[in-house]
Amino acid sequence: MITLFGFGPGFGLPEISPFVTKTEVQLRMAGLAYGKEKARPTASPKGQLPYIEDDAEAIADSTFIRAHIEGKYGFDFDAPLSLQQRAQAWAFERMIEHHMYWALVGARWVNPENFAKGPAHFFDSAPAHMREKLREDAQFRVAENYLISGLGRHAPDEDVDLAVRSLLSLSVQLGDKRYLMGDTPCGADATAFSVVAGILTPFFASPLRERAQQFGNLVAYVDRMMGRYYPEFAWTPLLEAA
Repeated sequence: MITLFGFGPGFGLPEISPFVTKTEVQLRMAGLAYGKEKARPTASPKGQLPYIEDDAEAIADSTFIRAHIEGKYGFDFDAPLSLQQRAQAWAFERMIEHHMYWALVGARWVNPENFAKGPAHFFDSAPAHMREKLREDAQFRVAENYLISGLGRHAPDEDVDLAVRSLLSLSVQLGDKRYLMGDTPCGADATAFSVVAGILTPFFASPLRERAQQFGNLVAYVDRMMGRYYPEFAWTPLLEAA
């Protein structure tokens, strides 16, 4: 049995972390049985979530977990794709994880109202005398990483404009297809779904979410992926659409 370690549900999503969501969707794509446990990033071999344990072997980082699944279990996430399409899917994954993801981080952690509503509660169980300091330190570290990513160096409207260009690229790639590369989901769909769902969750209000909602095919895509891979989860936009 594979054990997936993540943060758990929250923020109107089946899993707080897009990267844990990506791995969980890929485990479901591969049809592999797994259990799930909550963990702290410090428990991971690389100090980040997700990680999995499989036959006493610990594998961290969603990209390396995918490689482990493909190598050990012989499941090719991109089986229907040509070599050129595989290259395109990889390029979209890099754009999503290294650009769009940081826009999501800014909306959750740098926006004061959203931080107070969401990530600040990660520290609710800390001793009362330490709680506020832990919150301030965590927010500062994330904001610093946001700055290093490049998006944080711009004015709030400018970083959203840049993120929307990536959303537009994703929307154009999707077009009227069911999934990014065609009628069958591929590995990159797990990545795209996890980040776009994180942006669209109604739990957080932000200019980024408002702009993302304008891409009707991406909204429908998230609903479609949620219904396929998390049928047990009450996804609010899906219920609204029904």
